[in-house]
Amino acid sequence: MATLKIAIAGATGRMGRALLEAVLRAGDLKLAAALEQKGNAAIGRDAGELVGSSSGVKINDDFAKALAGCDALVDFTRPDGTLAHLDCCRKLGVKMVIGTTGFSEGQKQQIAAAARDIAIVMSPNFSVGVNVAFRLLEVAARALGTGYDVEIIEAHHRHKVDAPSGTALRMGEVVAHALGRDLKQHAVYGREGVTGERKEESIGFATVRGGDTVGDHSVLFIGTGERLEIAHHASSRANFATGALRAARFAAARKTGLYDMADVLGIK
Repeated sequence: MATLKIAIAGATGRMGRALLEAVLRAGDLKLAAALEQKGNAAIGRDAGELVGSSSGVKINDDFAKALAGCDALVDFTRPDGTLAHLDCCRKLGVKMVIGTTGFSEGQKQQIAAAARDIAIVMSPNFSVGVNVAFRLLEVAARALGTGYDVEIIEAHHRHKVDAPSGTALRMGEVVAHALGRDLKQHAVYGREGVTGERKEESIGFATVRGGDTVGDHSVLFIGTGERLEIAHHASSRANFATGALRAARFAAARKTGLYDMADVLGIK
């Protein structure tokens, strides 16, 4: 199999650095582009310096030029930036792995439209463990059915800008679908004051932000006399990077289509 040429958006960020390390360690991947926004102080530096190495690839702010000849772009940035990169990839025929969260429904539709021209793997979380947890949640929700209250708790670092996390929302979607509920109607995102008794079909969300927490997610099924918890705790971003590169290999082997990590892992 030919070496895949990988581009990384947001290369100087926390996730970008984890991706750089993972690509530079992989024998079947080649770092072809490291991208940042105009004005970033790292523009022109060797991308490998960010992770104590040397790559021969300079951090670039010219996306169209840098992406030419790449096989896949891995993007964990922000919605507006990801959509700008999406247009560029669509024109150039570059596949995409999207780990950005916080998209509106309209923006998700733009991504789905682009997938008619290029292969895209999009997931709120690229951890293999988290995606196995999604499947476990589906099984648990179907088995427990009614009589159990569902609460989702997530914690992330102080710099995360969206809440609840995309992973927490996806967990809620999985549970709601398994229970035959519409998450938009039954989600409760905050409680304060005299709220009245909890409605039986509610799916609650609680958000914690602080320090350098990489990502913790717990789903509680709370019944009479017992509580089942399905939890995932990330101790580093390496697992997300490993999963994202696995997704890049998957996307590179396909011409078009919108996929998620369940497709990549073969557990859909």
